Amino acid sequence: MKLVTAKEMKALDVQAQNDYAMPGILLMDNAAQAVAEAVHEALTALEGERVVIFCGGGNNGGDGLGAARWLQSYGVSVRAFVVGAALDAVQGDAAMELAMFTKAGGRVEALSTEDDWVLAELAASKADVLVDALLGTGFHGELEGDVLRACELLNKSEKYILAVDVPTGVNADNGAVSENAVRADHTVTMALVKTGLLLYPGREYCGDIELADISMPVKLVEEYKSDKYRLTDEIVRELLPLRKANAHKGDAGRVVICAGSPGYTGAAALASDAAVKAGAGLVSLYTPLSSRDVLAIKLTEVMVHGLLERMPGILGGGAASDVASSAEAADVLAIGPGLGTSESTQEAVRTILQKITTPVVIDADALTALAGHTEILAAMQAQKVLTPHPGEMARLTGLEIAEIEADRINIAKKYAEQWQAIVVLKGAPTVIGCPNGTVYVNSTGNSSLATGGSGDVLTGIIAGLAAQEISLQEAAICGVYLHGLAAELTGIDIGLAAGELAALLPQAREQVLYGAEAE
Repeated sequence: MKLVTAKEMKALDVQAQNDYAMPGILLMDNAAQAVAEAVHEALTALEGERVVIFCGGGNNGGDGLGAARWLQSYGVSVRAFVVGAALDAVQGDAAMELAMFTKAGGRVEALSTEDDWVLAELAASKADVLVDALLGTGFHGELEGDVLRACELLNKSEKYILAVDVPTGVNADNGAVSENAVRADHTVTMALVKTGLLLYPGREYCGDIELADISMPVKLVEEYKSDKYRLTDEIVRELLPLRKANAHKGDAGRVVICAGSPGYTGAAALASDAAVKAGAGLVSLYTPLSSRDVLAIKLTEVMVHGLLERMPGILGGGAASDVASSAEAADVLAIGPGLGTSESTQEAVRTILQKITTPVVIDADALTALAGHTEILAAMQAQKVLTPHPGEMARLTGLEIAEIEADRINIAKKYAEQWQAIVVLKGAPTVIGCPNGTVYVNSTGNSSLATGGSGDVLTGIIAGLAAQEISLQEAAICGVYLHGLAAELTGIDIGLAAGELAALLPQAREQVLYGAEAE
């Protein structure tokens, strides 16, 4: 699913009107009808009959005024207030919607005096559904004046709130929110989903997100070269590897994992088990010699090899050469989970990454080894996936965590291009930046993923998929999506152990491939 910023959506609107002879009022009225239908459904569910719509003076307000007219035609009791402008200040297509509604007997009032606000608050208290049609994608910065007052009224009402396109006070591009931004129960967004609806904290203010078809020319949308996508079942289904009926374990790919050290063997076990559950035919784990016996007992489906150490848990001797040579005979290497951060181990990691040509998934302690040494990434011969959480990304880039969280899409995009790597920036939501500038925003997962070991499982999933004759980028896309879907299949948001995610991978994969038939 293609994603757009507010500026990109505005450009598409203009192109639809200029190049495809689509009148702006037609697009607006189609949006208005979609809003009206969503409101009507909410009224039915609530067994309500009264609606109050708060409109701005621009196009978002025009959508709201048009929705008022459609709702009136459905027999709904509807009342509209225009905020921050006298009625004669409403311009363009919105003015046409205002005229059509009033000529049809609709009730529209400007909020200009204190008495007007008292009436609006009284009307809202008697309504069953309130509609936020104040600013939409036009908001940036901080709320103020009458618009701020209207948002406060909406939020204090404790009524069901439906937002038009984007809740007022939410930045349509990056999900930043102003104080007192509207907290909607449902958001109807037009034509294409805006990136800010998917990014926190804005995502919390949207409620359920509905994408409305407003008859934007199909050819225009199809040919629009977006570099941002929301992951869906359809995208992942096209990428997932399928086994031949006569496949043997060699056909399913070979994974080498370099992970684990005393006290952190769980990370290695989780990544290894996840690679198996993701469908890899053969998985070999290379771990410091002092961790080998524990992991050999724990992992019955994985071949466990010990690496030479300088002292317990610290790689030395020929460890880097052993891993590099084994990786060259495999389809993919995953390196980092629980491996340790001693200088000797970190140097071994950097040596391995500079030697190999096999695709590699770089996670956890291997990312720490690259902090201050990111020039290695651009010089590497191997294709690579980096899977940092915001803290690790901060160490790699020198940015503050808050900077990264405030601009996840652009940060992932920038460093994927700079490092010529696939960057899986973990979080809510996880964002995947690709070397060609394309960005994918994940749509699966829940808060149960906030548990120790969840990232190790993701590393194993990506490695296991990459071994099965799909590209590293495709494996990252599918792995992130399946990882989140596995969490959703538990039906809970708390109490999930990371190991349970791997156990649910086959079910998640089946659901993507076969949908309802899998249930």
